Amino acid sequence: MKQLIKIVFAVSALLASASVIAGGNIDAGKEKSTACAACHGANGVSASPMFPTIAGQHADYMVVALQAYKTGERKNPIMQGTAAALSDEDIENLAAYYASQEGLRTLKR
Repeated sequence: MKQLIKIVFAVSALLASASVIAGGNIDAGKEKSTACAACHGANGVSASPMFPTIAGQHADYMVVALQAYKTGERKNPIMQGTAAALSDEDIENLAAYYASQEGLRTLKR
């Protein structure tokens, strides 16, 4: 019975924080994603092979990648400039937002 209560509590907490993934806030990430959409497409699904689709990408990977662009460890003039303007909170929020979107494998075309 105690185990069942723990499970119910854990599920309730998860549902209550459904807009938070990997420390980020999905809604705040969506607001911040406007600049990203210019290259990566609406909701992170790119219309151009020049730019990767980032919808459905793992949040932890996105945080690491954006931090690497921000520090210059990862080289790309456009992404370095974009990431340099992001706070750590912005990065977490963007990662949460794009992780919550459907990636190419699940999109119906």
